Amino acid sequence: MASSSTQFLSISISLAFFFFITVSADPDMLQDLCVADLSSGIKVNGFPCKDAANVTSLDFFSQGIANPGLTNNTFGALVTGANVMTIPGLNTLGVSLARIDYAPGGLNPPHTHPRATEVVYVLEGALDVGFLTTANKLIAQSLKKGDVFAFPKGLVHFQKNNGRVPASVIAAFNSQLPGTQSLGATLFGSTPPVPNEILAQAFQTSPGTVKHIKTNFQPKM
Repeated sequence: MASSSTQFLSISISLAFFFFITVSADPDMLQDLCVADLSSGIKVNGFPCKDAANVTSLDFFSQGIANPGLTNNTFGALVTGANVMTIPGLNTLGVSLARIDYAPGGLNPPHTHPRATEVVYVLEGALDVGFLTTANKLIAQSLKKGDVFAFPKGLVHFQKNNGRVPASVIAAFNSQLPGTQSLGATLFGSTPPVPNEILAQAFQTSPGTVKHIKTNFQPKM
């Protein structure tokens, strides 16, 4: 009887372990490459594959992050992506890059990447960075040239250039298209808009204040 119970327990644990592995691991690629056909009207989780006969080296190449981006905007920072939208060959590979440039005083405002962890490498300058855990704990660090810092998947994070010279980083993601939700723009600049009374109650302020904040997130004409 004991032997039968032990055998049943062993089989149960093995099945549970197998189930955990199969549902938690990313699937392996089923072909050498699957260059994204960005013009296709087919909707799938990712992008359909371009005909292999039409694939060229340019599908895997980009010079888009070779030079600093223009930072003469509201936040004094610019993110330039090198993801599947600009490098179609990244489709199904689960990786991408971005270059982020910051003017003196520039800010990459609080935001999240719902589909990826981010790791930044400081090319030039210095930054104050941080992320917030679900327990509302701030994990912050000052970075200088050559430093590396990681932002866990899905957590709110930011980068700020408090220096007097420009700064820049290369960011790596474990997703071909990590997605970005900037908190301010998401909450105060959505279409259709989040009702003022919802935001007023959430932020413990008045609808009038919310209405004023929303004017800062309207599309610039």
